[in-house]
Amino acid sequence: MPPPRTPGTALRQQLAELRGPDTAPKALDARALAALAANPGCDRRALLDGVGVDKAKLAGALGAPSAFGMSQFAFMRGNAFEARVKADGGAELLRLVHERLDPRAEPPGSGTAPDLSAIGPEGRTARTELALREATGAGVWTLLDHPMLALDVAGSPAFLEPDAVVVHPDGGWTIVEIKSFPMLDGSADPAKVGAAARQSAVYVLALEEVAARLDPAPEVHHRILLVCPKDFSNLPAASAVDVRKQRAVTRRQLARLTRVEDIAAALPEGICFSPDLPADELMTAVEAVPATYAPECLSACELAFHCRARSRERGAVTSLGRSLRAELGSLTTVPDVLAAARGTAGDPGDPAVAALRRAALLRTEALRGTPATAGAPDGREAGACR
Repeated sequence: MPPPRTPGTALRQQLAELRGPDTAPKALDARALAALAANPGCDRRALLDGVGVDKAKLAGALGAPSAFGMSQFAFMRGNAFEARVKADGGAELLRLVHERLDPRAEPPGSGTAPDLSAIGPEGRTARTELALREATGAGVWTLLDHPMLALDVAGSPAFLEPDAVVVHPDGGWTIVEIKSFPMLDGSADPAKVGAAARQSAVYVLALEEVAARLDPAPEVHHRILLVCPKDFSNLPAASAVDVRKQRAVTRRQLARLTRVEDIAAALPEGICFSPDLPADELMTAVEAVPATYAPECLSACELAFHCRARSRERGAVTSLGRSLRAELGSLTTVPDVLAAARGTAGDPGDPAVAALRRAALLRTEALRGTPATAGAPDGREAGACR
C-alpha cells in the first residue's frame, strides 16, 4: 500500500493534474508577478500562474494568441549588452554601484563573484542564500550573477532570477536590473522605467525574506540600480531608482491574492488546462475560473484577448476601464448603464444613475440644437451652470 499523501504532496499532485500530466510547469518570473500584483482580483491568472500553465500556448489553443513579447533581435541585443556590463568579473557594474549608490564606501577593486551553480531551483536558492550569508560578513564588494530567490505567492513558491545582486562592504544588498532600452541624456522612457521598478520591487521583497532569516538581518536597499545603454551606444549608463512605493503596492496586492488551493478546490472534477486538449474542452476549463479583465491586461497577460472577448460578450463595464467601473457603482453591465441613462431602470437616488440621466439629457440637447429643460433633475435649464 502506498504511503498517504501529505497536504503538500496532494496539492502538488492536484496542480500537476490541472496543468496536464505530461506538461512541464512554466516558471513564474518577476515580470509576471508584477502584472499579477497589478490585478489581484483575477482568480484565473492567479491559478494559471500558480499551476505553471504556459498562458501563451493556452491562448493560442483557444484561438486568441498573445500579441506581445520580446523579439528575437531584442533578446539577443539584451543578452549582448548584459554580457558587456558584467565583463571582467563585473568590474564596470561594481563601479556603477559604487558611483551611484555608495560613493562613501571603498572603491571596488577586484570584487568577488561566487559560483551559484546548483541542481534545480531549490538547490540554486539554497546556494544563493549561503553565498549572501558569506558575502555579508566578508566586508568586500561581491557580485552575485543571476542568483535565485524564492517568494511565496498565494501559497505557491515562485523562483525569481534577478540580473544581479551586489553585496556592499558594509553588508548591504542591492538589486541590479539591466535593460536594453536606451538612456538618452541621462533619462529613459518613464513607462519602461516604471515597469522595471515594479519588476525590481518583486526582487526586493524576495531578498528581504532571505535577509530576515539572518541574524543580524542585513539592509536590503530600496534604491535599485538600473543599467541601460548610454544614448545609442553599447556603453552602460546607470541610474538609481527608488522602489519603495512599488514595493509597498506589490506587497499589499500579493497579500490580497486568493490562495491557489482555494481556487483549485472550487473547480469541477476533471478540469485540465493542457494546451493539447480540444479547444472546446479548454474553453470550458478556462471559463470555469473567474476572471477580472481590464484594458491594462492587454500589455501584461497572454490571455488578454480571450478575456476581452468574453468580457465584451457579457457587456461588462470593466472592459471599458477600471476608473469607469468605479464611477458606475452598482451598474456592472453596459445594458444596465444604457437603461439607467434612458430612465427605464435604476434608482434615481443613485448618484451614478442621476449623472447618466443628466448626461443623456445634455446629449439630446446637443443633437437637437435647442435647450432641453424637460426632465432636468433640478428644474433648471439643462445648459445652466452648476
